[in-house]
Amino acid sequence: MTSRREFMIGGACALAAGAGYAATPRKRMSLLGNAKLEDIIPRAFGLWAELPTDNVVVAESDNSLAAKLYAQTVTRMFVSNEDGASIMALFAYGDTQSDQLQLHRPEICYPAFGFDVIDSRAVDIPLQSGAAIPARRLTAQSELRTEHIAYWTRVGEYLPQSGEEQRSAKLRTAFQGVIPDGILVRISNLASTPELGFAVNERFAAQLIAALPKTQLPALIGSKITAQLSR
Repeated sequence: MTSRREFMIGGACALAAGAGYAATPRKRMSLLGNAKLEDIIPRAFGLWAELPTDNVVVAESDNSLAAKLYAQTVTRMFVSNEDGASIMALFAYGDTQSDQLQLHRPEICYPAFGFDVIDSRAVDIPLQSGAAIPARRLTAQSELRTEHIAYWTRVGEYLPQSGEEQRSAKLRTAFQGVIPDGILVRISNLASTPELGFAVNERFAAQLIAALPKTQLPALIGSKITAQLSR
């Protein structure tokens, strides 16, 4: 005959199993859909035009981890026809954000390429209509160059500004039963000062977002900020 203690233990196990099932993601979220980043990211817009290069830092590795993390990657260099400013841009999309597969944040991957991150802080990149992208700015320095970097990540509908926030966003979507997609948008340049570099990054980001059709923006900045821009 089942004792009261055994019944309570069994009930607790059943509750734990039920909670685990409830927290198991079962529905996929894709804000990119069937679109291709190559088609979304323009090769020229406003005063910016693409300049072919292979000088963009990309998180590749011998064990093909990047191939597992990112379903689509676009790297481009842009030059301003107005003042000659140049931008190195990386767009890395992952269709599955899980415990095993998460977007690589630049403050983690840059040191792997011999850079020291000498400054890192959360910022908001201003857009039109009072909207802003929660982002992060870094200064990464190596023996050969100093890069001024601005980037943001989207995990589902969240735009985390730190690794801790990114893990929290992934956990929240998991408890909602959702397997989200995600994207890393990284913009950098080699300006002479951090102030000038970050000003160029912000200008480029705002002009890129302004140049894209509203239907394509959720994949880059989420639905909430896109709605703000549409008001």
